[in-house]
Amino acid sequence: MTPVRIQTEPKYTGIWHCIRDTYHRERVWGFYRGLSLPVCTVSLVSSVSFGTYRHCLAHICRLRYGSPDAKPAKADITLSGCASGLVRVFLTSPTEVAKVRLQTQTQMQQRRLSASGPSAVPPVCPAPPACPEPKYRGPLHCLATVAREEGLRGLYKGSSALLLRDGHSFATYFLSYAVLCECLSPAGHSHPDVLGVLVAGGCAGVLAWAVATPMDVIKSRLQADGQGQRRYRGLLHCLVTSVREEGPRVLFKGLLINCGRAFPVNMVVFVAYEAVLRLTRGLLT
Repeated sequence: MTPVRIQTEPKYTGIWHCIRDTYHRERVWGFYRGLSLPVCTVSLVSSVSFGTYRHCLAHICRLRYGSPDAKPAKADITLSGCASGLVRVFLTSPTEVAKVRLQTQTQMQQRRLSASGPSAVPPVCPAPPACPEPKYRGPLHCLATVAREEGLRGLYKGSSALLLRDGHSFATYFLSYAVLCECLSPAGHSHPDVLGVLVAGGCAGVLAWAVATPMDVIKSRLQADGQGQRRYRGLLHCLVTSVREEGPRVLFKGLLINCGRAFPVNMVVFVAYEAVLRLTRGLLT
């Protein structure tokens, strides 16, 4: 959860500052806030992404080369990857909104209390009822509250940035994986071994997040902006305001964490993906 807080809170000077502050205020639970819904939907989203990629690639190869099993060009892979990234936005946007709102609501409440004056914030809450109650009690309650207060548009807040993030990042993701697999394949073989798949998958994940992080920052800020007074009028206004106030480096907040977790995660993802492809080919032949 740390990338969202780093991306939306200018007060954090780095990863360890964010980790210490989160643990101090919310203990271990703070690191897992808002993750239940993304975890529950990750299988569905991944299957839609990879399924869309394979379907688009087969369709393009059939149209261009007469056979869905023909070797695709790099442009074919890029276009299919972009399509898979765009399709997943319709599934991920509501879960992203819930995740960002749940992870940032504590900071938003503290910011509003600080803005209301020093007399409104006692040094220590004398009793639990005096402490501010969280607006969202969980992911489903968050989605219901956002839909009631902001309508359907609220559930897709920041989707323009999400489209820009996932479109080109998934094009990079699948293209880099295909290129690396080609480079790591032994002589006389069309596919690499398991180690090659692990390396190619991990590197593809890192490259994808490297190009996705700028729009991920803007997406997180737009989605967190629905709590209280709104600050940003849209994607371009958020981009310009963020860069003007914090410099171009703001667009790369959370890059190290995103890339660090992307390598092991996508190693496993592509090994599983290749195993499923081999299994389905075996069943169909």
